[in-house]
Amino acid sequence: MSHDLLLLSTFQKIWQQLNQWDTELFLQINTRWTNGFLDSVFPWWRDANTWIPLYLFLIVFALMNFKQKALPWILFAVITVVLTDQVSSTLLKNWVARPRPCQEGALLGQMRLLLSGCSGGYSFTSSHATNHFGFAMYVYMTLFPILKKWGKVFFIWAATISYGQVYVGVHYPIDILCGGLLGCVLGYVTARFFNKQIGLPSFDENQPTAAI
Repeated sequence: MSHDLLLLSTFQKIWQQLNQWDTELFLQINTRWTNGFLDSVFPWWRDANTWIPLYLFLIVFALMNFKQKALPWILFAVITVVLTDQVSSTLLKNWVARPRPCQEGALLGQMRLLLSGCSGGYSFTSSHATNHFGFAMYVYMTLFPILKKWGKVFFIWAATISYGQVYVGVHYPIDILCGGLLGCVLGYVTARFFNKQIGLPSFDENQPTAAI
């Protein structure tokens, strides 16, 4: 066996083992760690439209407090989400071409799908995880002078939304893990660029930001 074939065989064995663990954890989350309350909450919680009020709040907050730097901050937030979505949805998903768990015939009858239908497209990486963790990292880094440690709440928010993707049956845990890591890297890049090139005005703790 040639060196290349040996490497390929080793990689395939590693992936088969990872895929087995991933599937087992998926079924654990999707079928066993469940209750009626989460069944009703997660389909709504992981829906992008649910969080429109949060995004509108951040836009208004920026316009009221960041002065001439509000529009650049909003623009870079949009760039962050577009970048994370394109890298995940257009590049990685089409390249890896991993079927979603709700598209796997072997899992029919074992898993639960809590949505009206199986989401289209491929599974790896989760765009929900990539987008939300990218946005969370961007907000955390750019608003750290204001939010400080409370900015970490955005990572918890992103994690619960991402977990919901496994719970409802449209993603595997590895899709979420890798999507979250990818989002954090991309969000770090855009936030670092914004902070270095533009940056937000400093806020004195004795002079609170405008209330909205």
